[in-house]
Amino acid sequence: MTPIIWRLLAGRTFAAFATALIPTTLTLALVRTGSAGDLGLVLACELLPMLLLLPVAGVAADRFPARRVVLVADLVRAAAQLATGYVLMAGPADVPRLAVLAAVTGAAVAFGTPSARTLVAAAVPEDGRLRVNTRLGVATGLAQIAAPAAAGVLMLAIGAGWSSLLTGVLFLISALTLGRLPVTPVPRSTPRGSFGAELRGGWAETRRHPWFLANVLAHGAWHLAAGLLLTLGPLIAVESLGGETSWVVIAQVGTVGMLAGVWAAGRLPVRRPLYAVAFGAAVQALPLTAFALRLPLPVTAAAFCCSMFGLGVLSPLWETEMQRRIPLEALGRVGSFDTLISFAARPLGLAAAAPLAAVAGTTAPLLAAAVLTAAANLSVLLLPDVRERPGRESAFALR
Repeated sequence: MTPIIWRLLAGRTFAAFATALIPTTLTLALVRTGSAGDLGLVLACELLPMLLLLPVAGVAADRFPARRVVLVADLVRAAAQLATGYVLMAGPADVPRLAVLAAVTGAAVAFGTPSARTLVAAAVPEDGRLRVNTRLGVATGLAQIAAPAAAGVLMLAIGAGWSSLLTGVLFLISALTLGRLPVTPVPRSTPRGSFGAELRGGWAETRRHPWFLANVLAHGAWHLAAGLLLTLGPLIAVESLGGETSWVVIAQVGTVGMLAGVWAAGRLPVRRPLYAVAFGAAVQALPLTAFALRLPLPVTAAAFCCSMFGLGVLSPLWETEMQRRIPLEALGRVGSFDTLISFAARPLGLAAAAPLAAVAGTTAPLLAAAVLTAAANLSVLLLPDVRERPGRESAFALR
């Protein structure tokens, strides 16, 4: 790998690990207040700015050099986390201050996400993007596994404040690594317009790609279903599949499946990437059905593993196909809609799970989510441009 690729992978890995530390640190710090409402308020204050600012962040990703936007976003997140560490170390959790700092963090996440995708496309030639996206997927998956454990150890050993301070330092390292990454400026085919004009232009470019809109809506369906599964699945596992240990087994098997899927994504001889994306999302219906029908633990664990393998395959293929099909000068704006649907749909599923279960039980919502997920994702195969095959120079297989 070239030095640029090494720096890109290192910077994104530091940022992914730091991002994954945040929710566990806040949860462990605020659980001592004895109020679930405090934790919900702080997490909501992080999520809402993220959702509201993503379209704006997409415009920023296309108007300004991606590395500068990533640099500023990482520096803001670093400052917010260092301040959070100070608040946590100063005494009992100050919920209003933590909520404000969470909102600042959420805003920075919104601006950093579209620009990070654009930075990969600008720094990596097309024939190497799948390889890089695959490695980024593995690094992100490992970060999501390791960060909660690391946050717990730091919390027990030296306190939640130190965990937030470490998170801030990791964001500083990411900023220094990515902020000066040498990339070729993105050429523009049209002159830069006003903010409103560029926002409208991003939506117009989004509508120009039916394959993208169909997949984004379908992915929203499986994110919604995932929210239901992550809420109701543990309850069913504890009640019907052998207790808390059964859910731990299922979750760990799923993690192995996801990492295997990400690793395999660049090695499978995929000739129609969006076919693999559609099937990778559709298999989410397997664990939904298994939990709904209270199938035995080995069957349910295997179903969850298959679904996570499919999502692991999906992620790098989807990123690479977006970077290949969408003009680089509009990738930030178009990609922000994908992130917006993903960020919004899963919390909606998490919030809706308990009320639905109270009214209809757990079986009906999970089976309905399984049907919705499979139908929404397999229906995109009916679109002609989904069946497009990359040219030989873009073959989706690592040699």
